[in-house]
Amino acid sequence: MSDCGCHAEVNSAEAGRTLRLALALNAGMFVIEMIGGIIGESSGLIADSLDMLADASAYGIAIAAVSRGALFKVRAATVSGAILLLLGLGACAAVIVRAITGSEPESLIMAALAIPALVVNTIVLRLLSKHRNGEVHLRATWIFTRADVVANVAVLIAALLVFVTDSRYPDLVVGFGIGLYVTREALEILKDAAQERAASR
Repeated sequence: MSDCGCHAEVNSAEAGRTLRLALALNAGMFVIEMIGGIIGESSGLIADSLDMLADASAYGIAIAAVSRGALFKVRAATVSGAILLLLGLGACAAVIVRAITGSEPESLIMAALAIPALVVNTIVLRLLSKHRNGEVHLRATWIFTRADVVANVAVLIAALLVFVTDSRYPDLVVGFGIGLYVTREALEILKDAAQERAASR
């Protein structure tokens, strides 16, 4: 029996639905965490919100790539990685500015927002897990979400340390660490896209 492409179409439709849900959840959490990070003076929350923004952008790009050709998907992954790289470096820069200008992070606000963010990203990671070994643009979204889960846990740990020590430094360290981790994940995505491009030649 010839392959009519129906299975590929079903997989594309399923991936599209998953990505649209992930986009909506991440966009919402970006706004909530950014507002909370500014009010609570938390570098960790601000860095995590920027990571959410990068993810939302990547999901949007991946949605556009779902039904496109292999070259477009490689380019989509490359653009996603570049966006993530810029925001990771931006998060590091924002932490440095706060370290210089001063901050008083609110541990309760940090924990109150990091917990729902962790729940959201755990759900999205589970949904994307079936695509983690799929096409390059879908692998990129899974890597993004994995980074989010790690960042959420780090913010929770920072919130606990801020509460216990009454010091802003755990928040600064975690915020900078999230920026570095996001940067590393971005480089992984860019490397994966480059290898995919080379293999397709």
